[in-house]
Amino acid sequence: MPSIARYPMNRFRFTLLAVCLVLVYLGYADVSLFLRNRAPLPITMEQLASDGAPREWLHIQGAVEDLEHAISTSGSIELSALLVPLKSSADQEGFSVLLETRNPELLEPFKTYHFLLDSALEKERYLEEHKERFQHRRDVTGMLVTGLIATGNRDKLMTLARELGMQVSDEVIFVSEGKEPARWRGFFFLAMALGGLFKFARMGKKPVMRDA
Repeated sequence: MPSIARYPMNRFRFTLLAVCLVLVYLGYADVSLFLRNRAPLPITMEQLASDGAPREWLHIQGAVEDLEHAISTSGSIELSALLVPLKSSADQEGFSVLLETRNPELLEPFKTYHFLLDSALEKERYLEEHKERFQHRRDVTGMLVTGLIATGNRDKLMTLARELGMQVSDEVIFVSEGKEPARWRGFFFLAMALGGLFKFARMGKKPVMRDA
């Protein structure tokens, strides 16, 4: 008859197994992402908008940032990040790419325009005086918002954008500026998982009974 003391041990073994399997999944996802993205892939804004993203880590060339129609992710004067529509040209109607950015060169003029000017005339004058900052063309490097946790964040960003009146389609591409693939985290997760699985296997071995 199995000892009652073995039941807590069995629970621990299968908890350990579950943790190891989660680590294997996370590690595999990180390692495969890293191996696909050793360096950011150069792609023009026109190619990204028309063909979609061939990889997760991108260097987007010639993107026009529509700062006038950007939105704050905090919704207050205390800015943490912006969602900025990226376009191929300043006069393009609509957009298919949104950039999540914490670039202070974008945060400061956005803050001034939306929170520090009182009248429509002041905003119009400020917009005209800083037109090059509100329709600025530059190259952007960042990663697509992907993965389970990131997808949840992406859904929140889409909900926020729609609540603020932006016409966002389900196919919109979200790019997080400055984000890079984790280089060693996936390998660490896999090493931890292998160590845990080895311990799980060792714990399952029955002790050899010796003759008296």
